[in-house]
Amino acid sequence: MALSRHISSRIILNAALFSLLCTAVQAEETQEIFSEQQAITEVRERWVLNLFFENDLFSQTDQQYTNGVRASWVSPDIDSFIDDERLPLWMRQANRLLTPLDPVAPGSREEVSRRVVFSLGQKMYTPDDSEGTSIDPDDRPYAGWLYAGLGYHTRTLNRLNSFEVNLGMVGPASLAEEFQNLVHDMRGFDRFNGWDNQLHNELGVQLVYEHKNRVFQGRLSDTIQQDLILHGGGSLGNVATYLNTGAQYRIGRNLPADFGTSALRPGGDNSVPAHTNGKSTDNWGMHGFVSMDGRWVLHDIFLDGNTFRSSHSVDKEALVGDLSIGVAATFDRWKLSYANIWRSKQFKSQASSHSYGSLTVSYSL
Repeated sequence: MALSRHISSRIILNAALFSLLCTAVQAEETQEIFSEQQAITEVRERWVLNLFFENDLFSQTDQQYTNGVRASWVSPDIDSFIDDERLPLWMRQANRLLTPLDPVAPGSREEVSRRVVFSLGQKMYTPDDSEGTSIDPDDRPYAGWLYAGLGYHTRTLNRLNSFEVNLGMVGPASLAEEFQNLVHDMRGFDRFNGWDNQLHNELGVQLVYEHKNRVFQGRLSDTIQQDLILHGGGSLGNVATYLNTGAQYRIGRNLPADFGTSALRPGGDNSVPAHTNGKSTDNWGMHGFVSMDGRWVLHDIFLDGNTFRSSHSVDKEALVGDLSIGVAATFDRWKLSYANIWRSKQFKSQASSHSYGSLTVSYSL
């Protein structure tokens, strides 16, 4: 009888200890989620400036997609794209068409953050041969693209929808030749001789949508985390028409609660949030990332040539893939990242794949 009472007491004691342990773990997880949400909320009142620079000189080449720059400003969180009086009336009326982009179902209690993105950018493309003055039918056209963009980002903790409208000029009006000549003169490089053969001036319009979803998030220690972010979307317009999908895996110290690093793709204009551990005394982090993106390309003006006028063109590849490997560091309100991107052949007569570097600096004002 005494032995039975002893065993029963031990069972009750173990059950009590197990219950206390579960309660403590649940409380810690709840506090962790609360800290992460609180960290994200703290940055919603800030403007964010993003500066992007991509160039193939990082890979010791000067051809194909040879340079890309962009500056973007991400607004503080706004209550509603429709009702917020900080937006002009015409914009609020236009935004009524964008409410289906919210990444939550109607009636959901999940908190949604909404931001507006303003951007200005330029891209340039050149063939392999910098000395030739005539058109090489087996190589890509000279081309530039100067544009301004307006974007709308709606996000929850683990999902982000991005819709962007880019409007600009392809051709000499893009100032790609002048910009490249200026940089080459400053650095003592020879100029490209074939810019007289670039695509003709054409107004470019591009509508872009992309959805990101953080499908996995894990903690390897108190400060080391990992996550996996999937994305999918597409572009429509005379500049580019395609469907794309891909993923990014990140691992490192104090991962930021954003949606990864993707410089000149939609959704790359993230804020620089506090780290996922929510500790104000531990405000720096560093992580590595690997990204993949695949595109089914229906139209690319930089390969297919001008839409309404005869121009130089090449036979493009329908399927194109990118692989990028990089590292990012965050400190206080700053984020700095660098990645090297390898891109598969974009047109049938292209000699080989292409690679370039991508540098991004972000600051929360």
